[in-house]
Amino acid sequence: MALHFSRVDTGDLELWIASSDDYSFVISNESRSGPSLRGEPGFVASYRPDFLNNPAAQVPGSPFGAFAEAERACNAFLGHLIIEG
Repeated sequence: MALHFSRVDTGDLELWIASSDDYSFVISNESRSGPSLRGEPGFVASYRPDFLNNPAAQVPGSPFGAFAEAERACNAFLGHLIIEG
C-alpha cells in the first residue's frame, strides 16, 4: 500500500497529508525563518497512529532535502509499521 499525499493550502504554510487504514502522515516544509514552520530546514515527515491518542512522531531521517525523499521515507516507514504491527 502506497501513501498518496495531498497538498493542503494553509496560506503561508506548505503541508502535505496522507493516511492509511491505521496511520496518518504529514510532511511539512520547515525553515529557521520565514512563513513556514520553524525548525531544522527541510521537509519534516511525521506520523501518528489513528487508533491511539498519541502525539505525532517524526519519521526517521527527518528533515529531508526534498519532498520526494520525505514521501519515500513515509512509504517505507508505513511498510515497516504494517509488518511490525
